[in-house]
Amino acid sequence: MAKMIFVNLPVSDLARSTAFYQAIGAEKNPQFSNDEGACMVVSDTIYVMLLTHEKYRQFTSKKIADARATSQVLLCLSADSRGAVDDIVAKAQGAGGSADPGPKQDHGFMYGRSFEDPDAHHWEVVWMDVAAATAAQPA
Repeated sequence: MAKMIFVNLPVSDLARSTAFYQAIGAEKNPQFSNDEGACMVVSDTIYVMLLTHEKYRQFTSKKIADARATSQVLLCLSADSRGAVDDIVAKAQGAGGSADPGPKQDHGFMYGRSFEDPDAHHWEVVWMDVAAATAAQPA
């Protein structure tokens, strides 16, 4: 069985965050969603659990970081093409997120951009031509 990842994110407005992630292509799984959280399906193996601050606090006694002031994690998704990278960043910006909070990356064989969701969680989107990347490695 393939490994799965469930990224749990504290959000200040569950409805706004759910709409944001739907706008960038994730699907809401109603079976694991309620008024405290939304399970957003990014792929068969990647899920983003959007949790109200009250629900998130049930899993940790630590203070919830303000992602606008503190960086705790950088999340990265792969894309199928350079155009797909640009498309998801444009969708994120159109849905109320911020485009390119980090520097754009263009190494020819690898292209990446980033966005922040409405709660300022930082996501990167990267496309890589694996064959070109392998050929570019020193012998």
